[in-house]
Amino acid sequence: MFQPSQHDVRRFFCETRRKQRDASPLTPMEAIAADWIGEHPEYFGELDDLDAALAAVYEVEGGRSNPFLHLSMHLSITEQIAIDQPTGIKQAFGLLAAKLGSAHEAQHHVMECLGEMVWASQRSGLPPDGERYLECVRRRATR
Repeated sequence: MFQPSQHDVRRFFCETRRKQRDASPLTPMEAIAADWIGEHPEYFGELDDLDAALAAVYEVEGGRSNPFLHLSMHLSITEQIAIDQPTGIKQAFGLLAAKLGSAHEAQHHVMECLGEMVWASQRSGLPPDGERYLECVRRRATR
């Protein structure tokens, strides 16, 4: 399994942003990332400075959101929907996006469910609960 380091992830997004700015060819994964970067112009400044990106510390107490985590979660959710894993996420996401009238906003709701699942797994020491995650997304789509 591929497990990129924090710096690998930051380099990937900064390099994708550079290629996007320069209209350079993108790999398929970079093209997906570039779409999400384009949805978040508030991150351009951080993505445009690789050295600062590699040195940046994002702590909850600082109130500064981590653009690399946020964009990584967008990529993860996009992949989950594409392969329908966990089974049913594609349909639940579709319902949520239709309800909200925005796939981007729906991704942010799914992101909250994904974050809750990861946090619960880390806290309990148990594997991530895909069914609980899926149920969270379904609830948001139907409430």
